[in-house]
Amino acid sequence: MLQPKKTKYRRPQKGRMKDITKRGAEISFGSFALKSLDQHWVTARQIEAARQAITRYMKREGQLWIRIFPDKPVTLKGLGVRMGKGKGTPEYFAARVSPGRIMFEADGVPLAIAKEALRLGAQKLPVATKFVVRRDYSEEI
Repeated sequence: MLQPKKTKYRRPQKGRMKDITKRGAEISFGSFALKSLDQHWVTARQIEAARQAITRYMKREGQLWIRIFPDKPVTLKGLGVRMGKGKGTPEYFAARVSPGRIMFEADGVPLAIAKEALRLGAQKLPVATKFVVRRDYSEEI
C-alpha cells in the first residue's frame, strides 16, 4: 500500500479542505481519466483497491497512472477509550481529494475498455467521479 517514507509531523491536525482543485485538474499522462466531483479523504486501501480493479479489467494492457498520494496520517483512538489522555495513534494514511482532481489516468487500451475499467475503479472510491477523455484523443488503437 502507498504511504510516505517519512512525515514531518507524526500526528497532524485535521485541517480543512479547500474549494476546487487548482493543481492536478488536467489530464497529463494518459488519454482517459477519472475525475473527482466532490471532496473527501481517500485512504491508501481505497486507492489500492481501485488500482487492482482497473488493472484487472484492463488485463494488464496499457498503462495506469495514480495521480493522488496518501500523505496525511489519520489518527484513531481505540474503542472504549475514555476522553482525554492525548491524541490517538496514526492508523492509516489518506489523500485529500477536492472537486476537479484527476485521480487515475489510463492509456494504451480502447475507449470502451478504459471506460469500464475506470467505472469499476470508481466503485471502490468514496467520491463521486466522472470519466474524462483527453481533448485531442482519436480512436486509432
